[in-house]
Amino acid sequence: MSEPRVRRAEIAIEQGHVDRVYARLAELRSQAEAMRAKGYEIGHGAQREAVFEQASMLFERDMMVFHANQTLQTLDAEYEGLVFGRLDQTSGEKIYVGRLGIRDAEFDNLVTDWRAPAAAAFYQATAEEPMDVVRRRVIRCSGQNVLDVDDDVLIADAVPDDMRIVGEGALMAALGRSRGEKMRDIVATIQREQDEVIRAPWRGVTEITGGPGTGKTAVALHRAAYLLYRYRRQLGGAGVFVLGPSGVFTSYISRVLPSMGETNVELRALGEVLDGIVATRQDPAKLAAIKGSLRMRRVLTRAMRDAPPGVPDEMRIVYRGEVLKLRGKELDKVRRKVHGHGGPPNRSRVRAAETLLEALADKAEENARADGRTIDRAELITDLGERIDFHRFLVVWWPILYPGEILRSLGDPARLTRAGKGVLSREEIDLLAAGYADREQEWSVADVALLDELRVLIGQPPKRRRRAQQLELDAAPPARGSDGSPTTHRPEHYDEYSHIVVDESQDLSPMQWRMIGRRGKYASWTVVGDPVQSSWPDPDEAAQARDHAFGVRTPRRRYTLRTNYRNSAEIFDLAARVVAGHAKEDELPKAVRATGLEPDVRIVDKPGVEGSVQAAAKDLMDSVEGTVGVICAMDRVPEVRSWLQGRADERLKVVGSLDSKGLEYDAVVLVEPTELITESTTGRRVLYVALTRATQQLTVVASDREWL
Repeated sequence: MSEPRVRRAEIAIEQGHVDRVYARLAELRSQAEAMRAKGYEIGHGAQREAVFEQASMLFERDMMVFHANQTLQTLDAEYEGLVFGRLDQTSGEKIYVGRLGIRDAEFDNLVTDWRAPAAAAFYQATAEEPMDVVRRRVIRCSGQNVLDVDDDVLIADAVPDDMRIVGEGALMAALGRSRGEKMRDIVATIQREQDEVIRAPWRGVTEITGGPGTGKTAVALHRAAYLLYRYRRQLGGAGVFVLGPSGVFTSYISRVLPSMGETNVELRALGEVLDGIVATRQDPAKLAAIKGSLRMRRVLTRAMRDAPPGVPDEMRIVYRGEVLKLRGKELDKVRRKVHGHGGPPNRSRVRAAETLLEALADKAEENARADGRTIDRAELITDLGERIDFHRFLVVWWPILYPGEILRSLGDPARLTRAGKGVLSREEIDLLAAGYADREQEWSVADVALLDELRVLIGQPPKRRRRAQQLELDAAPPARGSDGSPTTHRPEHYDEYSHIVVDESQDLSPMQWRMIGRRGKYASWTVVGDPVQSSWPDPDEAAQARDHAFGVRTPRRRYTLRTNYRNSAEIFDLAARVVAGHAKEDELPKAVRATGLEPDVRIVDKPGVEGSVQAAAKDLMDSVEGTVGVICAMDRVPEVRSWLQGRADERLKVVGSLDSKGLEYDAVVLVEPTELITESTTGRRVLYVALTRATQQLTVVASDREWL
């Protein structure tokens, strides 16, 4: 039988099994809907029963409806082909592998969940260690239709005469497929080195390092799905938190977990970690480096303890005909004394009142001694403490503090000079003050960690003031779950996550590590990064903050992924050449796929850059089926978008260098690479990232050759 006829016959066999799976899926869905309807009937019946029976019936109703909704949510999860694999074992048993486990009416397996131990051989078996697998088949589907199959033979001597082998293996076929706007899951093509990381124990810290295209992000997301499947009782209730570098990135990966049936994972970008804020603006590199340094904690503490702008600098109160007066320096001394106790200011007003009354009593005793009199100190404190004019002064002099007000106040050079004395240089003070001078400017991504630090330093305001604080923090839409919907009903500033996934960890500043560490006090961690791609200038300081965030977490495991599945060898060779002086040879992955298409480097005069970018974008849009990314320096994004605004094609995306991290496109136009080097404190590392976003074709448009 010819190869095409064999392939068609095998596709038909697998289509028959897939049809049985979807028929059973429809039955399970009908059963879940019936259960939910029954639950609502019980709820209506409870309204007619005696009061003492209602609680039991309503509890039964709630549990039945909850379970039914959970089942429906799992069955309705977005997926691109429910069944994707098959194992033929030496025993003759056939195991189908898919995104969730499904049994037939007799409880026999139709599909085994990819995370189950029985499915491990689909990822771990090799020709050297076949794990009793004769043939591993990858089944490629679109919805309920089987499109193709690819086989790997692992035990050639055990292949029976009637077993027909199709294709050249799934991985290389998958690598050549075009990309969409969202990251796809890789459950059908997970490789052994990746599977080892995915199935690592959940406790402690699991670090995943590797160069571009090694699948670090996909592995981390699949690990989250695996842990929720394997340890749902331990992890599911408290929640899993996934942190990405940008909103562009979190949108890109948002489909991966729902495609595997996990929709209750909280997904946020760095600019969204603090409840109530969505920040997308990036600071210039030097300013971001100041804001991210651990030194800022000392600056913020001093700014918090400084007298707030506009508070009175003198107190006058009449007691029994005598004017008691506290001047500016005396009030400052009282303020320092209150702060010296170390409590958060928003919880220290009572202490401030007591300390202020003691200072007034000291003043009254001083005046009395000068006149040869005595006073009853306790009586004075009691009387003044009950006076309305005293409390009016106290409210104004010791106001409720809000993070944004304190951070905005650093736009005053005099205040920032006091706060930064001995901590920041004169140049840094000027740069930081200028950054906060415009009080109408939106918060930057780096500001979010500072606001969160201040939130903890100043403490929660009284309950009646919390609504005001929420508004002050630029109220924003709620955080997204992994399926893009608003996240669950967790309390504000939730800090009890059971597992935290941090992607692009090499770029987190020390202050950002502190912010994330607060959310992971009780969590295990999966941390993904590549030192060669780092945009943070002081890795030692970041490592110190990272270790503090982890706390005492044992064990700590480290895995290195060394195979670049994304880039063609031709594209990665150029990227490796650019970063050669900034990375050791063993820090760079190996690209396994050659296409014969060398990167197209176009050197043009500066006036010709716009036209060349337009032409390059058109050429690539015509030559690839998937997405085309146009990557430029962060401050050039609006300008480059204007160059391409006439092309209303959703496949074409313009992104800044920092926002391109973690993304991939079928083809990339890289604009003025030297600008990417000069805009960052880590120079060529940022360019290296941009050069490794393309899977098939890369065009570089430059007005100089310095970057080479």
